[in-house]
Parts: sequence; C-alpha cells; structure tokens
Amino acid sequence: MSFEIDKIRQDFPILSQKVYGKPLVYFDNGATTQKPQVVIDTINQLHAEQNSSIHRGVHYLSEQMTERYEEARKTVQQFINAEHSQEIIFTSGTTGSINAVAFSFGERYVRPGDEIIVSGMEHHSNIVPWQMMCTRKNAKLRVIPFNDAGELLLDEYKKLLNDKTRLVAVNQVSNSLGTINPIKEIIDMAHEAGARVLIDGAQGIQHAKVDVQQLGCDFYAFSGHKIYGPTGIGVLYGKEKLLYDMPPYQGGGDMVECVSFEKTSYNDLPFKFEAGTANFIGAIGQGAAINYVKSIGLENIAQYEHKLLTYATEKLSGIEGLRIYGTAKNKISIISFLVGKIHPYDMGMILDKMGIAVRTGTHCTQPVMDRFEIEGTIRASMAFYNTSEEIDRLFEGVVKAKQMLE
Repeated sequence: MSFEIDKIRQDFPILSQKVYGKPLVYFDNGATTQKPQVVIDTINQLHAEQNSSIHRGVHYLSEQMTERYEEARKTVQQFINAEHSQEIIFTSGTTGSINAVAFSFGERYVRPGDEIIVSGMEHHSNIVPWQMMCTRKNAKLRVIPFNDAGELLLDEYKKLLNDKTRLVAVNQVSNSLGTINPIKEIIDMAHEAGARVLIDGAQGIQHAKVDVQQLGCDFYAFSGHKIYGPTGIGVLYGKEKLLYDMPPYQGGGDMVECVSFEKTSYNDLPFKFEAGTANFIGAIGQGAAINYVKSIGLENIAQYEHKLLTYATEKLSGIEGLRIYGTAKNKISIISFLVGKIHPYDMGMILDKMGIAVRTGTHCTQPVMDRFEIEGTIRASMAFYNTSEEIDRLFEGVVKAKQMLE
C-alpha cells in the first residue's frame, strides 16, 4: 500500500501548530475531523468570488452557485451509490437528518402501539428523536442489548422484531466503543419483518466504502464535519418512494410549489425537504471533502487506520490498570479507556497540557456508560493523518498523567 503520510499531513494546516509549546496531537476525530487545504480554499473562494443565494436567481452568480450546489449533490449520490440524485437531501448534519425522519416518517407511517427499535449503543441523537416521536405517536421504543465486548446481540434483536415494528434505527459504528455493527444483516432481518431501517453513518462514512443500494437501507444519515468537510452540513439519503410519500419536516422558502392562504403545495424532491436558504457553501465544501477522500482511497484509509488501531491497542494495553471499553473483533480506530480510579476529565486535562487532544465524558452515549457502570471514558479517535509516533506520545502522556494523579 502506498500511503505518503508526510504528504497527507501537509494537506492539513492545523496539524503543524503547537499547543502549550508542544506539537499538536489530535486524537478527537470522532467529534470532528480536521479540514484539508482544498476544503478551506473552496469555502474561501466561494465567499470571495461566487457568494449568491441558490435557485430561482437568473443572474450569473446565482446560476453559478446553483450549479455547484447541485454538482455537490451528485458527488454525494455517486459516493454512496444512491440510485437517484433526488434521494440526497442536504441537512444540518446527522442529527438534523435523524430528526427529519423521526418527524416525517413518524407522521406518515407510525400509529399508536407501533414499535421503533434502536440499539443500546446509540448516540443520543439516535435515541432522543425517537423517544419524542414515540411520545407524540403513542408508540414504544425497544432496545437491542450488547455484550461486554460491545457487540450487538443479534439473537435478542431477532426477538424484538414483530409485526408492530415500523422502523429500526442503528448506528453503523459506535462513536464511544468503535464497534462496526453488522448493518447488512440488521437491515435484512428488519426487512424480513416488514420494517424500514435508518442507518446513522456519522462514524462510518469516513472509514469505509458505503453503498446504500447494496446495503438496502431505507435511510442513511451522515455529517460533513465527520468526513473532513465543513460543520453545519450533512446528508439524509432516503429511498425515493419513501421520501415522496413522507410529509416535509419544515416549512419555508424553496420547499414550496404554490402558496396561498387557503392551501400550499410542495416542491418536488429533493427540495421538499430543504426549507429556507440552504447551506450551499457548506454543501459544496462537503463535496470537495468527499473528492479529497476519494483521491486517497477509502480502502487505503481503512488499511492504514487499522494499523494505527492495532498499534495503539497493543501499546496502551501495556499500561498497568488501563481498561479498554469496546473490544469488538470488528471496530474502527477508536480506543475508549480508563486508568485505575482516575477520573477521565483529570486525565484529559493533563494530556491537553502535553499537546494531546482527546475527548472525555460520556460521548453522548449515556446508556453505554450506564451499561458498564462508569461515569465516562477517555476516547482517542484516530484518522488517516495520525501517526504511530503520535500514539507513542499518547502512551507517554498517559503514563505521566497516571504517575501524577495516582
């Protein structure tokens, strides 16, 4: 595998800076990834030279921006292999996408007594919208349990499926444990029971190739800032027939065909779900990020990140008293851990002074922490621009912090 890590790191200007006088080690990629220069340049160029509201404008700048916005939609369509470009809805992010489905799908398809299934390892954004919908529609939320390694119990999942199951919403990858879930099997089992499936791809889209047609999922959601793009932009993929039948989540400009005080008719897909002035610059920036990732190759990225995970797991496991949470056989380059009785915040603050950025707390997965009877973890999430030398610095930092805090 040809992987020029030094050249790749030069594409990310933030990685060359120092924090508290020490070279930055950025291991908080699960929260947000850094941006390559091409994304930064694209956004700056759009603001400086082409800024104009999209759609309906007949002047040059508006037409240029509209064309680039719709090109970005096609970029996403091709990247995840959606059948139609109108199946790609631009949203504010994964959370916005899930909330849109929870409202629109819920209004159209969920009735009192129906059931929604989520897993026990979901991010809060794939729990709370369904709880709200269940309250609104008098439906019931069911939960797939997982074992001590952080692997879903599919036998228990099978028992939950029944003729009342309307939708299954699970993450492709656990943001706090790193587990890669068997989503193809989960989707097939749900479809056999007559249920629809939403996949939260926030932690999956940047690590491996996603083919929504091959998966067969009904909905797929992800955020731009998790895949080296801008914040405030995301994608909801939905099968055309479902999106056509679902009512819009929000009302406003661009999502309408004709408005009167007596009645409003809605625009065609995908615009029916894109109310208001779109984050068109964010969408184009996301397209630039996707093209950058494609230039490196997701297969290359996956292989390199697996090497980082293997090295980091072996290295950190050598620290006395360190416990890793999330030991699934199939996982991405995330390591969540605790050391002895040291509080994760205390460890995180000391690592920060050493120039090492990690995430501490519950990672918006309180039920996962409750499952392990802990308050939170220290999470080191690695990306393809990280190095084994940075893992060595993390190891040394944890050892030093351990000595100080114990």
